[in-house]
Amino acid sequence: QVQLVESGGGLVQPGGSLRLSCAASGSIFSIYAMGWYRQSPGKQRELVATITSGDITIYAESVKGRFTISRDNAKNTVYLQMNSLKPEDAAVYYCRVVAPKGDYWGQGTQVTVSS
Repeated sequence: QVQLVESGGGLVQPGGSLRLSCAASGSIFSIYAMGWYRQSPGKQRELVATITSGDITIYAESVKGRFTISRDNAKNTVYLQMNSLKPEDAAVYYCRVVAPKGDYWGQGTQVTVSS
């Protein structure tokens, strides 16, 4: 059993910043990759950023230069630093962990960008 606990979402004004965290716990002994996805109403879930065990990062074009993904392997935690937020970044953000035993998703955390 693997649990993912996300935190850090909330309401922020355009141009502001938020930092999301996702901690994985349970029967997880190694992780291939950790990442963040988002879904807004009426749209498909999309990749925001992902980071592999070798620290290779991939970003959606729309967030490059504004968002930074990082991970703490000792804590099985992945972070998403979001700067210069725009209204179009508003969505439910989901953490994803890919491990040898499976593919796990968090429950989602709401990010609202509004003045």
